[in-house]
Amino acid sequence: MLLNASGCLDALTAPDVARGLDAFVTKTVTPEPRDGNTPVRIAETDVGMLNSIGLANPGIDRFLTRSLPALAKLGVPIWVSVGGFTADEYAEICSRLDDHAEVAAIELNVSCPNVESPTQGAMEIVASARLATRKPLWAKLSAAVPDLTEVARAAHDAGADGLALINTLRGLALDERTLQPALGPAVGGLSGPALKPVALAAVYACHRATDLPIVGMGGVQTGRDVLEFVAAGARHVALGTVLFADPDAPVRVRAELAAELSARGYADVDDAYATAHAHALSTATT
Repeated sequence: MLLNASGCLDALTAPDVARGLDAFVTKTVTPEPRDGNTPVRIAETDVGMLNSIGLANPGIDRFLTRSLPALAKLGVPIWVSVGGFTADEYAEICSRLDDHAEVAAIELNVSCPNVESPTQGAMEIVASARLATRKPLWAKLSAAVPDLTEVARAAHDAGADGLALINTLRGLALDERTLQPALGPAVGGLSGPALKPVALAAVYACHRATDLPIVGMGGVQTGRDVLEFVAAGARHVALGTVLFADPDAPVRVRAELAAELSARGYADVDDAYATAHAHALSTATT
């Protein structure tokens, strides 16, 4: 299944692009409206893009009354990304979404690089959300933690139905002329090509650590990239930064993936699933 990474596509502005996906993931919604961080919020780098949007969103009330009904008309499954500052805030939003049939799944933005215990934080957020909704819950995790597999297992034990890997990594870009930070808040989240090896490693490790399905994302630009994420253990793949530069990416990537599969003699993408683990399995058996 091909999705978008949260925040990388405005489906109401580009509905045809959204319809080219198998599911659309919303920007992260919080309990109250948020204006976001001080501009400048986006900066290009040689290896990707930095952003510091600050979870700007209309809040759950306006999302439910205005955004969700409009998104439902797209005709594709809607995954709602949710965020908050406490486990109770996550639970509150999940409870509000629970009775809305338009919502196919909930993505918990539990990337918490600044909390004292990412493992405990993820477990509390997922457990609270699990009690508040019957919807499938996908825990979106950051690789910027001491032990990502420990966090993944905690999310699994707390009731997550799947993992989304990975979120951006912290980065800094300086203005070429002034040598001052290019972003208003100085540091932002790095996405794009530089993220791909980190994301692949995260998918590979978490596939071995849990039996949860994984959405892989981070630097996906081509059909070959999709194939690699699937081989590393991702059941689904999300397009992120590439959508800013190439709105036709979903169609192009699907065609490229089909060509990659055909060239390797695979009947479909499922035949390539987790093939990167075959050597390890063979070695263990021997």
